Amino acid sequence: MAIISDYQEEEEQRQPGAKKPAAASAASSSSSASASAAAEFSARFDPSSPLGFLEKVFEFVAERSDFLAHEAAEGDVAAVVRASREKQKQKAMQVEKERERARAEAEAAAAAAAAKKKKVDEERKVEEVEMKDAEEEKKSGAIVPNKGNGLDLEKYSWTQTLQEVTVRVPVPKGTKGRFVVCDIKKNHLKVGLKGQPPVIEGELFQTVKPDDCYWSLEDQSEVSILLTKHNQMEWWKSLVKGDPEIDTQKVEPENSKLSDLDPETRQTVEKMMFDQRQKAMGLPTSDEMQKQEVLKKFMAEHPEMDFSRAKIA
Repeated sequence: MAIISDYQEEEEQRQPGAKKPAAASAASSSSSASASAAAEFSARFDPSSPLGFLEKVFEFVAERSDFLAHEAAEGDVAAVVRASREKQKQKAMQVEKERERARAEAEAAAAAAAAKKKKVDEERKVEEVEMKDAEEEKKSGAIVPNKGNGLDLEKYSWTQTLQEVTVRVPVPKGTKGRFVVCDIKKNHLKVGLKGQPPVIEGELFQTVKPDDCYWSLEDQSEVSILLTKHNQMEWWKSLVKGDPEIDTQKVEPENSKLSDLDPETRQTVEKMMFDQRQKAMGLPTSDEMQKQEVLKKFMAEHPEMDFSRAKIA
């Protein structure tokens, strides 16, 4: 019976459409499913041992496929390594570019902040100097001169050089010369219009040379007066006595005017200008500097003497 039974089972397997046993069908299905299913890889990466992680990767690949058996596998792996290295380089370059950009922005911001601080400091210094000048003016009553080394007043203005004083008096548009009153004397000046109170009348700050003085009417709207100083080595503090006075230490003569002077006068004027600047900065004048040099020379020639209490008279 066993022989017949075996024969019958073989026949049933040969017959088309014959049903397989349930156990055999389940085993076949399970094998097919496991072959088609994606294999899972599980391993932890240790940054201190990257090669160990790669060994596990290759072991897993070798166990689950025949990839490493192919001759091209080594080249393919090397290509993957090169590609990864290139990506790493590009990423490093990008990171460096970002750092450079951040560094450049930081430097630009720092430079802008430094420039702003410098500007603020300069403006503060200017304000401090102006406040100091204003306080000095308030104490002394002297005023900083205008650009022409004179003063702009409500009814007239005046400028000066070492040789001359120029006065400008505005008058109504269309004024004729015959209506102008201008009387220039050695130490007195009177300017105005006929039938009206004089605009300027008073004793001049210093004497002038009347024969070298003159006036003119410009554009029928302004009387221009040129006064030639008698003493051409002194700056005027005001046009007429009693008017507001300027601080002559703040006078800044033009170099072009100095070139018109004779060498001896120019040297004297330049010395005077230098001494004014030195005094304004609290520094010794040219005479004081010369005395200091003489004292230093004398001290060097007489080292045996004690000059610890010596003072320049």
